[in-house]
Amino acid sequence: MTQSQDQLALVKERIARAANKAGRKQIEVTLIAVSKTFEAEDIIPILDAGHRVFGENRVQEAQKKWPELRQKYQGIELHLIGPLQSNKVSEAVQLFDVIQTVDRPKLVAALAKEIKTQAASTKLLVQVNTGRESQKAGVLPEELGQIMDLCREQLASHMQGFMCIPPVEDEPRPHFRMLKDMAQTYQLPMVSMGMSSDFETAIEEGATCVRVGSAIFGTRPKIIAG
Repeated sequence: MTQSQDQLALVKERIARAANKAGRKQIEVTLIAVSKTFEAEDIIPILDAGHRVFGENRVQEAQKKWPELRQKYQGIELHLIGPLQSNKVSEAVQLFDVIQTVDRPKLVAALAKEIKTQAASTKLLVQVNTGRESQKAGVLPEELGQIMDLCREQLASHMQGFMCIPPVEDEPRPHFRMLKDMAQTYQLPMVSMGMSSDFETAIEEGATCVRVGSAIFGTRPKIIAG
């Protein structure tokens, strides 16, 4: 086994233990292996180990890697977990199975139009800026009702839940609880929260998706240009 395959197995063991501690089943938690900035050759060992759910931050970077990988490996599910520019919506809908970063009315409208045009089954999550950080994308908690009204009008069957990235300096548990409460309020099934440093806490608080990169792939290389 390669080092990344060993790390993948370890992460899955940790997910199982965290789920058991929370009185949940491991199958209730989807592991998204965050492959952003890694090349195809870094991803292949994880695919060879049988893992099929991956996360990318940028449309252009994903376009360089995943079409060819999808020709070789069946059953891949690709999540966009980085900000989406309106002029990249067409490419994003074509490439990604799940877009986790819906965060503004203009993007809702663009996605609604493109999903209809492509007759796509794309799943969508609203990114919530639970820490109210000015430099971070996401809907402010107090503005969630407005964006959700638009989503239910234009994208009702595609809306699946919420995603957040808590401030680095904060204890993440309150942010995770807030996001889980939002999902319960809107009766949506997907709660994407938790990364390499805190995914076990996220599972305890009800995460259905955890986004784990460095704990599997190791230290990130520089971002791929283009």
